[in-house]
Amino acid sequence: MKKARHLDNLQKKIYSMVSIGVTDNTINQGYDIISTVALLANLAAAFAITFEDVKEAHGDLLHWVELITVLFFTIDYGLRIFCASQHYTGYSDAAAARKYMLSGYGIIDLLSFLPYYLPAFFPAGAAVFRMFRVVRIFRLFRINAYSDSLTLIGNVLKNKRTQILASVFIVILLILASSLCMYSVEHEAQPDVFKNAFSAIWWATSTLLTVGYGDIYPITVLGQLLGIVITFLGVGLVAIPTGIISAGFIEEYQKATRFADIQQEQDVRFIEASIDEGDVWAGKTISEIGMPSGSIIALVLRGKQTIVPRGDVEILLGDKLIICAESATEGMLEDVKEIILRQNHKWNGQKIRDIDISRQSFIVLVDRAGKMLKPHGDLVLEEGDKVLMFTKENISKYSREYSI
Repeated sequence: MKKARHLDNLQKKIYSMVSIGVTDNTINQGYDIISTVALLANLAAAFAITFEDVKEAHGDLLHWVELITVLFFTIDYGLRIFCASQHYTGYSDAAAARKYMLSGYGIIDLLSFLPYYLPAFFPAGAAVFRMFRVVRIFRLFRINAYSDSLTLIGNVLKNKRTQILASVFIVILLILASSLCMYSVEHEAQPDVFKNAFSAIWWATSTLLTVGYGDIYPITVLGQLLGIVITFLGVGLVAIPTGIISAGFIEEYQKATRFADIQQEQDVRFIEASIDEGDVWAGKTISEIGMPSGSIIALVLRGKQTIVPRGDVEILLGDKLIICAESATEGMLEDVKEIILRQNHKWNGQKIRDIDISRQSFIVLVDRAGKMLKPHGDLVLEEGDKVLMFTKENISKYSREYSI
């Protein structure tokens, strides 16, 4: 039992370390920096080595950069498999590892380093394997943990995927129909140009999606008339995905502004406590601290860092704890917003990990019928819950006021 608990704690620490955007301690923050630098260095080396003069002058250095970064990607992949059960909660270690390996990110992580090793076993396919290395550029999407803007783009594509796929399907049908029509009309007049249906597909694609390259074009009157009609149809139909994505951005922006509208100014107050020399809490983890009934540690302010108090977070000297207490009346923090989940609120029935909020905001407490619940990813919000939010902007303001 003790061994299983030790393994679980180790998996939690590693999961916290490899998860981009978790910067509650120096190790996690350092790993994020190393991961980002390794990816950028690898991509820079991949581009630089394509220039002959650079390859001749710095070829050995570029190969070493690629080797070291690929080794890092390999280790990172192994660590993510090891702690996959922390991300896919409710699954066994083996099932969670399999779920990660078959996920989109898992496949991208695998292809970011596997093609580097394959030529050693299959020399004949070296050129093809090298082509797959470009997949590692998709690891850049992990950096979106630092950017709400990149997250917004992902949300738009995810929410509008059905409409986008439908519009793309219509465009593909138009391309196929146009190519067959143009092949039937132009093949006899230009047998060397419109040799087959694929030649016509190339013409239809370049005409519908661009202004045309001019390498293939109709010369018969019927073909030219057909080309005019197809061009007009293309202008309208190809613009559909653009309109869908634009509408999605507007909806996401309205959600963000609506978030401010549903916030209600309440006299929600928090006690601030400093951890000084000799304090009995110093050196203990959050889970080891016995909090009085009706109170909870909402945030840990450590220098310029804002730490969400998970159970394994250790309290250090100099930390400032933001403690929520129902009966608190003095020495309190006021920059907290309360959201009451009314009927039909979009957060009702959702897990905290799935709700759409800015990465600049923290849920510090959930008040359910007078019972204070510590927020965690799997906590399902219910109608009538009072959700207490604290933003980084207010945290910065508070830190300046208390000269943290």
